Amino acid sequence: MSHSAPSARPITLVTGGSRGIGAATCLRLAQDGHDVALAYLRDSTAAEETAAAVRAVGARCLTVRADTSEEADVDRLFDAVADGLGPLTGLVNNAGVTGRLSPLAEAATEDLRRVLDVNVLGTLLCCRRAVRDMTAHGRGGAIVNISSGAATLGSPGEYVHYAASKAAVDTLTLGLSKELGPDRIRVNGVAPGLVDTDMHTTMGDPDRPSRMAPQIPLRRAGEPAEIAAAVAWLLSPEASYTTGTVLRVAGGR
Repeated sequence: MSHSAPSARPITLVTGGSRGIGAATCLRLAQDGHDVALAYLRDSTAAEETAAAVRAVGARCLTVRADTSEEADVDRLFDAVADGLGPLTGLVNNAGVTGRLSPLAEAATEDLRRVLDVNVLGTLLCCRRAVRDMTAHGRGGAIVNISSGAATLGSPGEYVHYAASKAAVDTLTLGLSKELGPDRIRVNGVAPGLVDTDMHTTMGDPDRPSRMAPQIPLRRAGEPAEIAAAVAWLLSPEASYTTGTVLRVAGGR
């Protein structure tokens, strides 16, 4: 599908968009009037289910399989968005991995490397390409990086490597917001706390949300839609004077 004129609707790319917070964000943005590009790594069935939900509320949706830690995949992804939907106005860097839960002494080197490759390098590569595209079309834009409450808690005994990667994302958010302010590109972050997604099963602890809920002032895990609402606000005109901010959505923890 080619485009002859810029869409009046925002065009937003969500990485890791097939499940969990990413899928909830795609749906919320569609409800708010965005056309959405959904990038996913493996689960094409989940990606297509999310895309169907996005289209059901009247938005265009493009799904692209891509590993955001690979430069060639990132370029192919952004080219596909430009060709399929039009000039990019928003980016949500949601793709992320934790590795297995363990003290650092027991963590596998390949887990450490993958966490840094996806969470830090992947976010950097996507930001870099988004900035190039947004400055080229001159319409400004907005980037939201998904961080984690772990960045300030440190996550001892669970995944200090993941916490460190998200602290790097927070610093990127701060520095890039200052760099891009003159180009009318806003850069913010959302730091979720404990959220009820299948990430806990993936990291080897499916009961983690219910077990940790008593430690949280609101006494429950968050829902993906609650994180998506914060992302949607930061991308919206309502947040037009907000940049360089990491919004914590963590139930008080």
